[in-house]
Amino acid sequence: MKTNNLILVQETDFDLTHHYQQLLQINPAQTGAVVLFVGLVRDLDNAKVDAMELEHYPGMTESCLQQIINKAHQRWALEGIHLIHRVGKLKRHDQIVMVGVAARHRSDAFNACEFVMDYLKQEAPFWKAEYTDQGKKWVSAKDSDQQADQRW
Repeated sequence: MKTNNLILVQETDFDLTHHYQQLLQINPAQTGAVVLFVGLVRDLDNAKVDAMELEHYPGMTESCLQQIINKAHQRWALEGIHLIHRVGKLKRHDQIVMVGVAARHRSDAFNACEFVMDYLKQEAPFWKAEYTDQGKKWVSAKDSDQQADQRW
């Protein structure tokens, strides 16, 4: 599979501009599109979220993320993918996840980025707890995430 990918699971924040520049440099003569997605800690519909805590199973998580990236490369003509997911305790508005996709054509970049996020939400072994004024609550899978995953 392509070696122009980057998978990071980390506690520290990430620099979106840095990863955008790295994606541009993978194959400057051929890259015609870079799509970036960043997910943030946000409030719930019925409660203010003070923080979110994310846990994962090291080794297993990275292997799963690699499989998701491999599937994306099988479906679309891509130059490279950067996938960064944070773990630990994050505050409201902190960056959680970034998916960056470089491709020759925008449709491949958009589709692959959305595919990676949809699969990540369903397949990757991350456990999330939200801290609200109502206390700590573990987050379960949403029906909308399952439906998004099934369309692929």
